[in-house]
Amino acid sequence: MAATAIRDRLYDYIRYADEKKVKAIYTMVEDKINEQINLWDDKDFLKEIDMRLNEYESGNVQTSTWEEVKQKAKLAKKG
Repeated sequence: MAATAIRDRLYDYIRYADEKKVKAIYTMVEDKINEQINLWDDKDFLKEIDMRLNEYESGNVQTSTWEEVKQKAKLAKKG
């Protein structure tokens, strides 16, 4: 079974499960939920953000305005 189908089935089950079952499921995954990465504490993430900001501010990277992005998407959709 594909992961998306599993997610859908779990979502439906949890949505209608009684309180006791929901709490039991949460207890099983609580540690993993609490381990989720806080990106602002991730040194590699912050280093990457700083590098990209420096590239942007120095003009070493080509950027597009939102209007340019929308126009490119419209052209790509037509073509």
